[in-house]
Amino acid sequence: MNPRELAQARPGAAFTVTFDGRPVEALPGQTVAAALWAAGVTSWRSTRGAGRPRGVFCGIGVCFDCLVTVNGQVNRRACLVPVRPGDVIRTQEGTGRDDG
Repeated sequence: MNPRELAQARPGAAFTVTFDGRPVEALPGQTVAAALWAAGVTSWRSTRGAGRPRGVFCGIGVCFDCLVTVNGQVNRRACLVPVRPGDVIRTQEGTGRDDG
């Protein structure tokens, strides 16, 4: 049984965002991290210097492992940012760079 059936969740219709140029399906109410995890993506940031992959660590906005670039805004915590239709999400390298 999938988690939505267990919780008897009835989310709204799915929509599409992009992650590093590829389409990803998301549901209303999901965070960026939840949408990426559901799509099988487990890391979306690399550390400064060593370039080690990072994704969700704490999941509650305390740490900064899940930083991602959303719609050109760097350093967004994927575990806190609600995903919106049409969002453009990109892997962030180190501290990110301002695209705007």
